[in-house]
Order: sequence, then structure tokens, then C-alpha cells
Amino acid sequence: MNIHVDPTVCIGAGHCALRAPAVFDQSQHDGTVIVLDTQPDTEHQADVQAAVELCPSGAIWVSFAP
Repeated sequence: MNIHVDPTVCIGAGHCALRAPAVFDQSQHDGTVIVLDTQPDTEHQADVQAAVELCPSGAIWVSFAP
């Protein structure tokens, strides 16, 4: 799993950081998403997927590469 974000689209709602705090945080400057781990362990996969689905702006997506 590879996590991708577009901080220019992020509105700072914070759902990602609340749902997957081991993977996401928010900028102290403007509240936009910060990825703490771009390739998290599989134990975080469900939380990351939930964060993607909860993101109101669509700023987060994942890809699965071999």
C-alpha cells in the first residue's frame, strides 16, 4: 500500500488524523494533511482505507504496487 495526498486539495477536516493517527497528522500551519508513513504496515490498512473514504475533499488515495 502506497499513500498519496494532494495537500492543495485538502480542507483540513482532520478525519484522516483521527482515523489513522499512526499514518496521518495535520500541519500546525494550516491543518492540511501530513503523511507520517507513506507505506504503512498491513495492520493499518483498514484505518487508511477508512480515512480515504472519510476525506471530504478527496485529497488522499492509495495505490497497490508489487
